[in-house]
Amino acid sequence: MAGVDTVQQVKDKLSIVEVISPYVKLTKAGKYYRGLSPFNKEKTPSFYVNPERGSYYCFSSGQGGDQFTFIEKMEGVDFKGALKILAEKAGVEIVYSGSGESKASKDRLDRLREAMGSAEAYFSRALGEETDAYVYARERGLTPETISAWSLGLAPDGWRSLLEALSAEGFTLPELTAAGLVKEADEKRGTFYDRFRNRLMFPIRDSAGRTVAFTGRALAKDDQAKYLNSPETDLFKKSEVLFGMDKAKDAIRQRGFAILVEGQFDLVLLHQAGFTNTIALSGTALSSQHLSLIKRYADNLMLCLDADRAGLAASAKNARAALLSGMRVKAVRLPEGKDPADVVSEDAKAFTALVQDAKSVIEFFLAVLSAQEKDETRLLRAVEGIVLPLVVAVKSPLEQNRFVDIIARAVNSTPEAVRRALPKIEIAPEEKTELTKSALVHASPSSSVLEVRRAMVLAVMQAYADTALAERLKTEYIRITGADDSLDLPVDERALFEAGLTYGETPDQSAGDELLQMFEYTVLSAKLREATQALRTAEASNDTEAMTEAMRTFRELSARMASFN
Repeated sequence: MAGVDTVQQVKDKLSIVEVISPYVKLTKAGKYYRGLSPFNKEKTPSFYVNPERGSYYCFSSGQGGDQFTFIEKMEGVDFKGALKILAEKAGVEIVYSGSGESKASKDRLDRLREAMGSAEAYFSRALGEETDAYVYARERGLTPETISAWSLGLAPDGWRSLLEALSAEGFTLPELTAAGLVKEADEKRGTFYDRFRNRLMFPIRDSAGRTVAFTGRALAKDDQAKYLNSPETDLFKKSEVLFGMDKAKDAIRQRGFAILVEGQFDLVLLHQAGFTNTIALSGTALSSQHLSLIKRYADNLMLCLDADRAGLAASAKNARAALLSGMRVKAVRLPEGKDPADVVSEDAKAFTALVQDAKSVIEFFLAVLSAQEKDETRLLRAVEGIVLPLVVAVKSPLEQNRFVDIIARAVNSTPEAVRRALPKIEIAPEEKTELTKSALVHASPSSSVLEVRRAMVLAVMQAYADTALAERLKTEYIRITGADDSLDLPVDERALFEAGLTYGETPDQSAGDELLQMFEYTVLSAKLREATQALRTAEASNDTEAMTEAMRTFRELSARMASFN
């Protein structure tokens, strides 16, 4: 892993304002900078940057961190990816600590990425306008600009064309095999050949825009595999990569939802028509990692899969996973026998209308099943098997009740009967983990004034540790609350920014005294309310001893609060 020195060097060379400015128009606001949230649409700026601490906080979306966190969110990469991006920007070499094994592993991955880049360039050069692959792409509705923008290519109809070309560039057989570009013959061990032959090639990129795999569309009609995907490699994990995310993430963030399709032509044609918030699966179901990736940019998902039985089954499975993760899910109802590529190629406005007409996924399935199943008994079974598990996966009890009413009307039953039929949903361990993460990330800030002010005191104390201000805050916090078990916590950036906006960006002794005074007054107010309730309870039960004690406490607290005026 990269050493701490490398991270610090990047922070020393790149201020957080420099990192964020290309993404957010920042204006000076005292010692802070502020701008419109890059995560949500808003008219009033709620995004603040503290250059002194190298941190930011977005009040509208409830998230904050440092420059690395920001790049992770904006570029859809992990910490290593963010470090690579910022290190290159800062001109800092990433130094790996520990044994040489980590460095060797990093060098190996770099070689695999270079091989994928060379393969992409080779396929792209092979796709001349006279080739059958180019003609086929144009017949499907792709423009020359789109073909170029998506780096489409051609895998020639030869057994070793790519192997020979990349071997000439210095790539070894183990490297090309590990990248998933060539494979060993089953019948004749030691003989290697190109994995992709006579196919229109679509590069698959990770969310940082690096090519990690390919999908090849067969050009020969008698080819058994219509689409062929790269195997899983150290670069490509099907459960982690979504086709088109590198190009779609900004539009998803701006529009507030992602359109999910299955198929490269569906996606590329939708992007060409302006639906640039579209992403696609690559031969796998929607995983918890996929959902975490999408939720970096939006909490709303629109399914747009084929309307055949296989497509509907996939929609149900994907919808359930998305609902369990806390997302709001809709589905586009496509005309029977058509996929998204067909619709958008014929009339982009028609597809716009379908998107605008999209219903909640539960209403979608009710409508589709009602149209398919004319027999009432079979319809009830289909609803129980497909729709009710989706209702249970909905997180909001109010939404659940609404869907129960809708289902009851659709199957000519009662809400009570539908509610009794709701199954006990089984949640896999990995789904529980994702749900826990989701709950933590999307937890709403507390509306309690006491909790807000407590958080402010703790945040300032932790952020300015080892200063006279922090020592005074700690001493007074313990005096006021009688507790010191909440002091060893990470800094709450939201609370720190709130304290800065209320009492000064860099709290001094005077601001600290004001913060403490307001906190103590709030603590006393809460205790006074408790004492008042205790007094009422004692009076109601005619408990003289309890009344005396409650009155004593009430008078003592009232006197202490009067000293603040």
